Amino acid sequence: MATRDIYTTAFDEDVQTTTTTCPDCGGSIRTTDRETVCEDCGRILEGTKLDRGPDWSRHDEQGSKRGTGAPLTPTRHDRGLSTEIGYKQDGRGNTLSSTKRRQLNRLRREQSRAQWQSKAERNLAYGLGEVRRIVASLGLAQSIRDQACSLFRTAQSEQLCRGRSLEAVAAASVYATTRCNGLGRSRAEVAACARCDQQKHTNAYTVMNVELELPTQPITATDRIPRLATELEVPDQVRRRALELAQKARECGMTIGCRPSGVAAGCLYLAAQRVGFCLSQQRIADIAGTSPNTLRSRRDELLEIDS
Repeated sequence: MATRDIYTTAFDEDVQTTTTTCPDCGGSIRTTDRETVCEDCGRILEGTKLDRGPDWSRHDEQGSKRGTGAPLTPTRHDRGLSTEIGYKQDGRGNTLSSTKRRQLNRLRREQSRAQWQSKAERNLAYGLGEVRRIVASLGLAQSIRDQACSLFRTAQSEQLCRGRSLEAVAAASVYATTRCNGLGRSRAEVAACARCDQQKHTNAYTVMNVELELPTQPITATDRIPRLATELEVPDQVRRRALELAQKARECGMTIGCRPSGVAAGCLYLAAQRVGFCLSQQRIADIAGTSPNTLRSRRDELLEIDS
């Protein structure tokens, strides 16, 4: 009589049973990652198992267990499919001889000459590199970097780079991505990390916003307060109070026609006064990019609606 062993599978599989002998011929069975088969008659007793491990399929005669490489990335002009030639060591870490190093130097030189298929591809590589540099300078997330690179590709395919510097289009791509994701980054902050002036950056962003119909949202004081509060190192209660004041100012229509940075500065200053935290008007104005006179004006308007 055949014995039965019960085993438990993963959470998304049912509890199943298996036998140690074949029910037809009584031969021994063999279990692999994908199926259970009889070694004598070849009957498949169980198949289509879920394989959650890596793909160790054999791709050569030696049976080396190599993976499929890194995933595709939009941050490279060739999406990361190009070959990189090493310098002093081979793939196993062994030191190369002088003859082999000279040969690799010649191959590396020829590869660099044949790297670009066209001038547009070379411009794409330079623009994507500029986008990665700006994103790294601003300390943005990897998802923002990928979206900005994809936006730069779209701008180039729509011929928006003609007549404009690649640095300006790259900076506009980063700024547009932050706007679409609701991040409180100003044009001046992005332009400070770019290799172009703010006017070229603004012109490139305006063209991209109109031609590509970007889903950008208006900047509000609520978006600017978290970054200002972090740079001013204010307590959490000041931050929460300032966000409440900004929301109340928006509901009352006080923010119409006012710069979000000035409203955010006034909210932070009034919130700090309410909780007894010392903040100078000049310091808040310098970090927010506004003037102390504007800060006092917004503070007075907030006192009328939050008296």
